[in-house]
Amino acid sequence: MKIAICDDQPKFLVQAMATIENVHKSLDLIIDEFTSGPALLARLEDVNYDLIILDIEMPDMNGIQVARNIRKLAKDTEIVFLTSHIEYALEGYEVNALRYLTKPIQEKKIEEILLYLLDQKSKAKKILLQTKTDVVSIHISDICYFESQNHDIRVVTKTNEYVVRGKLSDYETECKNLGFFRIHRGYLIHLGSVTRIKDGMAYMTNGDFLPISRGKEKSTKEALHLYIQEVAL
Repeated sequence: MKIAICDDQPKFLVQAMATIENVHKSLDLIIDEFTSGPALLARLEDVNYDLIILDIEMPDMNGIQVARNIRKLAKDTEIVFLTSHIEYALEGYEVNALRYLTKPIQEKKIEEILLYLLDQKSKAKKILLQTKTDVVSIHISDICYFESQNHDIRVVTKTNEYVVRGKLSDYETECKNLGFFRIHRGYLIHLGSVTRIKDGMAYMTNGDFLPISRGKEKSTKEALHLYIQEVAL
């Protein structure tokens, strides 16, 4: 997940970065800092951010002005404003702001925002599957698990299954941070499709039960607990 923080106070930037990194240490986060709106806008020409945390009260170009320009370059990027003045809220609707936060940033508030973004990202993301007969587009969240079968991959969804060419490691990379976990050299499962883990097996919502590699049952349970705490609830 790529995050930009823009504030003219370097001290706050350090505090904000530490807070974000402390909330989700398991996430693959890229955080860029900017002390002015123009510097952030220049960077947007090359980088797409998932989230921009933007101080409203900055000299030269305030946060609302910066946000208007952000919307010209990045229509889908979520914007969170930093302000202590509620009167800015009406202007925030103009640029479709996600939230308003006060300084210093509270870990609980940041956690809520990151969980929301993860959930939305998982629901919205699709992958293309090239089968022998056609190309199928499916939502990541609909997949129960991937199974390696020699040089093929069996993709089992909530309602169907597909066989495609490829490597399990490629799908593991594509689904990183989207609730998937490698339980076995032959299986990559979606943790949201697990009903229980017992006696070295992962029981899935579609009725299948899959073997967990020896020595990985503990880490699979830990991954499932983390998923439930951070995403499912």
